[in-house]
Amino acid sequence: MAIGDVYEAEACEDVYYVDTGMYDVPEYGSVYILDAERPALVDTGLGTNYERILDAMDEVGIAPGELEVIALTHIHLDHAGGAGYLAEECPNATVYVHELGTRHLVDPERIWEGTKGAVGDQIEYYVEPKPVPEERIVEVTDGDEIELGDHTFETVHAPGHAPHQVVFYDQTIDGVFTADAAGIYTPSTDEVHVTTPPVNFELEQALADIETIRELGPETLLYGHFGPAPTADRLDEYAEKLDEWVAAVAEKRTELGDDEAVADYFVETVETPEIWGERKASAEVAMNVRGVLVSLDRGD
Repeated sequence: MAIGDVYEAEACEDVYYVDTGMYDVPEYGSVYILDAERPALVDTGLGTNYERILDAMDEVGIAPGELEVIALTHIHLDHAGGAGYLAEECPNATVYVHELGTRHLVDPERIWEGTKGAVGDQIEYYVEPKPVPEERIVEVTDGDEIELGDHTFETVHAPGHAPHQVVFYDQTIDGVFTADAAGIYTPSTDEVHVTTPPVNFELEQALADIETIRELGPETLLYGHFGPAPTADRLDEYAEKLDEWVAAVAEKRTELGDDEAVADYFVETVETPEIWGERKASAEVAMNVRGVLVSLDRGD
């Protein structure tokens, strides 16, 4: 697998995905392309190198003017930062987003400033998002459907990671586009990793989101980070890891009494995929620690 490569999603008819090269590492950011009667994207990546998505669409056989749907799982910029750029390049596409996310697409200044605080020096990998015209946006909420002709996305609210997060269940492929609700998956190691960034992570709701996906009974999980995988026991594995991770951070905070020391401890001790490289892996762990600490401060 390499940055910019386009793959067919096994066992998922009409579904392709591209490695966007997020943070300049492979196997971290994927955007999905559905070659449906109404062609669609699921998520848009950072906006940086959005041309890779257009190139992937071209490889699949979808011209920019033919794209009809940009379905966003949530408005964190690693999933929606390219929405304005792709809406501009694809003039016939409608952007679908949870109702709590609309204002951040129309006026992305607040999410841009918040992202700077959350990711620190990793902001160099981002590009400031372009606004999406409000008339190009359709708001969705739990239970709404996005009709693609030969596919249908059922919108399922999954707010444990962020209040504006949804997952999309496509019965045609018996798959769920999981956003960040099922963790992070690395295909080269066949491992699931936690994602608990600030500022809205809530453990109990995140565990409830996992259960919601389990109740849908999908055959395939289509991870935003990274790529599709058979569901198998991955949801159980992720729930266990998430619970253990939060407990470990809470225990270490009690022991050390200093949040920076807690972050340093986990950056030094948590095993991360080699494919991400040291810089991205360290930043990922530190951000996840901060998310848990913020959650603990709220009393979640």
